[in-house]
Amino acid sequence: MLDVLSKVASFVAIILMGVAAGHSGKFGESAGRLISKIVFNLTLPCAIIRAFEASELNRSLLPLIALGFVSNVLPFFLSLAVYANKPKEEQILQQSNVAGFNIGCFALAFVQAFFPSQGAVATCLFDAGNSLMCTGGTWALIRACVLGTDYQCLRDKAKVFARALLSSVAFDCYVVLIVMGLFGLRIPPLAITLIDPVANANSFLAMFMIGLMIRFSVNKAKVVELVRLLIWRFAFATLLSLAVLFLLPLDPVARKVVAVLAWAPAPSMGPVYTLWAGGDKGLAGMANALTILASIVVMTSLVILLEV
Repeated sequence: MLDVLSKVASFVAIILMGVAAGHSGKFGESAGRLISKIVFNLTLPCAIIRAFEASELNRSLLPLIALGFVSNVLPFFLSLAVYANKPKEEQILQQSNVAGFNIGCFALAFVQAFFPSQGAVATCLFDAGNSLMCTGGTWALIRACVLGTDYQCLRDKAKVFARALLSSVAFDCYVVLIVMGLFGLRIPPLAITLIDPVANANSFLAMFMIGLMIRFSVNKAKVVELVRLLIWRFAFATLLSLAVLFLLPLDPVARKVVAVLAWAPAPSMGPVYTLWAGGDKGLAGMANALTILASIVVMTSLVILLEV
């Protein structure tokens, strides 16, 4: 428990460093955008490759990939329908941050501390489906469904979606790695050794990037948007946890793991997508930080209640 809390405390400290750096003005206005490009195109793909190489692909747990994907798509489209008549800026905030889980940089520490090795494998597979959206699919849907006002027909929206999705380096990595896992292919150890320093930088840069984007000047209207977003995330996390524990036919370890993962923080790419789409990146960063604080409390409580 102490090791996990220490790791979480280090993440919070890095976020606070990013907040201080962002408010100091020494990094300039474009620092968040630059670091987001480094994370999205370099450190995150390397972290994904290393995570897949460290876990053997168990075919009996493959449905977890689909579950991770559906757990992103369902809240995205439900909120898209509800927010259809809201201002464009709030639509951007909602759709960029309502779905997805920060597993690789955050929740995996909880699983590794409290669950057997099978739990870590289940986490990686759930994160595979989750990352198909978080690392490219969500941005592609935002471009096609929220920003794509010039693309009225379904065919044009599909083209925009496919172009944005396939241009994501992280998404391409997941596709290749899943196929390789299904055929029993492994990445050479030398390649993992070469990318290891880059992968190690991912957690720091992702958390620092969140801190850079956090702004504390929020007016009353913005607070309402923030509360609505958090209610959506917490409500869906509750439903997913209950469904996994009492309805879905998973083995006991995987059931408990996914119930805990349902309360993982919002993905670190949420504020990035908000930034790229022209939304309120500061509000998105604050929402992300609040989900981290909530996750610390709820995920720890679930581990205790489930008697792992």
